[in-house]
Amino acid sequence: MNDYLGKYCEVYFNLHKRLFSVRRKGLVVAHARNVKVVDPKFVVQPAGRARVLREKKKNVHAFVRGEWLDLSEGRAVTEGTKFGGYASYNPYKADTFMAEDLPIHKADAVLCLASNWLDSKPRVQCYIKEVA
Repeated sequence: MNDYLGKYCEVYFNLHKRLFSVRRKGLVVAHARNVKVVDPKFVVQPAGRARVLREKKKNVHAFVRGEWLDLSEGRAVTEGTKFGGYASYNPYKADTFMAEDLPIHKADAVLCLASNWLDSKPRVQCYIKEVA
């Protein structure tokens, strides 16, 4: 797992495991309850979304792509940033990730947090740099 920290990975919520999956070069390299990502881009693959809409069956086609950091690492993901809302994605409502009812394509950092409760949804907290 540590071999992939600090590398660009793709993170998505795994509905079956109720954890976040971390993928690198197409292969899942880890599962984690919480994931810290810097310089994230919110990616939705149009063909995957079209398949969901056509088949009414979920598939992995949306994820956060960025540098995966260890949560215990001294470099704070939120240092010098402010909370920018929660990002979410629903293929039936929009073709992008949304935060506060607005499209979001990137942030300075995100914390992906899976709940301990089966009926709670995972959260993707977005952080943006503070402007002086």
